Amino acid sequence: MAQGSIQYKTESEIELLRESSLLVGKTLAEVAKILKPGVSTKALDKLAETYIRDHSALPGFKGYNGFPATLCISINDEVVHGIPGERIIKDGDVVSIDCGTYLNGYFGDSAYTFGIGNISEEVKLLLQRTKESLYLAIEQAVVGKRVGDIGYAIQAYCEQFGYGIVRDLVGHGVGKDLHEKPEVPNFGRRGTGAKLREGMVLAIEPMITLGDYNVKQDEDGWTIRTVDGLPAAHFEHDVAVSKGKADVLSTFSFIEEVINKQ
Repeated sequence: MAQGSIQYKTESEIELLRESSLLVGKTLAEVAKILKPGVSTKALDKLAETYIRDHSALPGFKGYNGFPATLCISINDEVVHGIPGERIIKDGDVVSIDCGTYLNGYFGDSAYTFGIGNISEEVKLLLQRTKESLYLAIEQAVVGKRVGDIGYAIQAYCEQFGYGIVRDLVGHGVGKDLHEKPEVPNFGRRGTGAKLREGMVLAIEPMITLGDYNVKQDEDGWTIRTVDGLPAAHFEHDVAVSKGKADVLSTFSFIEEVINKQ
């Protein structure tokens, strides 16, 4: 059901979205198993595509608006939309991996940022706090709140540490299309924006920088990086708006199980 072009999902549609979203988490966990210095971003991408197809799904990003790969792999000062290729992961890299799946007619979309090997305390904190801001935002994804409450939660938390909140890229609705209405900025004012109602499914995805929030696009037409060359972090969950408490459809538990064993 659409209302003002926002697509409201039924309970059964939300369960299909959950399946797609959980598959993203499982795919990222498979990638995490081989993510270490010396591996190429292309190898990570190939593993993810094989895993998704082996689970009767399609890579959600591949071919989307012409994007050439299964994963967006963005390293250090790259915020999002990095294209996998011959690049080799190095010790100390900050690696954001965004993945989408298409299963049973619905998209899943989730992202996780990994610190590889020896990363500075400053960067560790950036990753930790960006993830914390995601969960603070999710607390706002309940019936009766507004989109601005979600953005405000991220902005208020992250700006107290002096971080930049990327303005040019936003979260979004997700469903039969990868990007649906409404847009979900990572900044905003409380009590403003689209009203949150039951049946809305949102991809909430803080993109936070260690310095300036301004970004630029590479000549490849995809890769977005910070203007000052400082690192960025990106975490994303798919969330169904519910009464009282948001229903998180995607998960980091498979990924963090792998990380904690390493």
